[in-house]
Amino acid sequence: MSFMDSILARHGLTDIADKVFGAQRLTDAEALRLYDVKDLNVLGYLANHVRERKNGNIATYILNLYLNYSNVCILSCQFCAFARRPHEKEGQFTYDADELTRQAKLAYDQGITEIHMVGGLHPKLPFSYYTDLIKSFKTTCPNLKVKAFTAIEIRHLAERIAKKPIRETLELLREAGLNSLTGGGAEIFDPEVRDQICRGKESAGEWLEVHRTWHQMGERSTCTMLYGHVETTAHRVDHLRRLRELQDETHGFTALVPFAFEPEHNKLSHLGRVSAFEDLRNLAIARLYLDNFDHITAYWISLGLPLAQVALSYGVDDLHGTIHQEKIFHMAGSQTPQGQTVANLERAIREAGRIPIQRNTFYQRLNEPKPAGQTVPSGMTKTGVLV
Repeated sequence: MSFMDSILARHGLTDIADKVFGAQRLTDAEALRLYDVKDLNVLGYLANHVRERKNGNIATYILNLYLNYSNVCILSCQFCAFARRPHEKEGQFTYDADELTRQAKLAYDQGITEIHMVGGLHPKLPFSYYTDLIKSFKTTCPNLKVKAFTAIEIRHLAERIAKKPIRETLELLREAGLNSLTGGGAEIFDPEVRDQICRGKESAGEWLEVHRTWHQMGERSTCTMLYGHVETTAHRVDHLRRLRELQDETHGFTALVPFAFEPEHNKLSHLGRVSAFEDLRNLAIARLYLDNFDHITAYWISLGLPLAQVALSYGVDDLHGTIHQEKIFHMAGSQTPQGQTVANLERAIREAGRIPIQRNTFYQRLNEPKPAGQTVPSGMTKTGVLV
């Protein structure tokens, strides 16, 4: 018996390890057993095996820009520090298409390949605002991919603004140039948890319906899980199970992007933030359970780049992107930078023993591995996010 075999046996994980090494699906009960394991390195050992089987020694990143068109929102999610109700004038913002397009063009000229855009549920912006905005991005930046809107934004646009069915609304957005949906708004799917942290938001079934419809149209999206608030580990497994089931059905998810609840400046501030141990444990178990997902992304905006780098040994194969000017997590108290340089992302990947490769919106690799030292594409700086 090898040393690691003895460690697995001591933790009662031999049967689970056999399934992991045999590429067999884990059950919900087995996932819950993994959440009881206190030896983080054992979880990393197993998750790293799956990562390597699926992605070899590659870790990816994307050159992207985050834009928020407005924070005016008719909901009052208890965990949110970003949104402002329509009557709350202090801290409100809504940008017009010209300003957002100006920001997109500046970043596009410096090399980004994706706009990632979400906002609040604005009660008065017309549907044409959204379609014209996407068209403006595509006209000004022809090769730019537009990844935009959470499922609840889509439902808001369909039901309250355009007053059209979900599919027709998505078709009109796609015709305007929408390339991908974001995975936000999933939170935790359990209805009792949702009632405590985001009362009035769409149900799990409604979130899944939007992504199912988009996938049935032949399109792709990411998915998320917000953990570290009032949920239990059983709630997390239930959440992952529903994502895995939809992936079995549609194969439309590119990656899972989990992130922890940020506790400042919101109604759940008394809960505090989860530990780095919990972050890594959750990422590793997600990698082990989601056998039909090719990619797990470490969201460095939430984790911080140093911990995201460590996560590359706990099942993660992607560090997200340059991002720049992220607002939602920072308004909730995140102390991480609002953007990263390519050089920093590639350095973190190389130091973890992985090979950095730029990807596109759909997690497709854009180039061959580069020799160490050739890390900065034209237009990008070594000290700043964008020129």
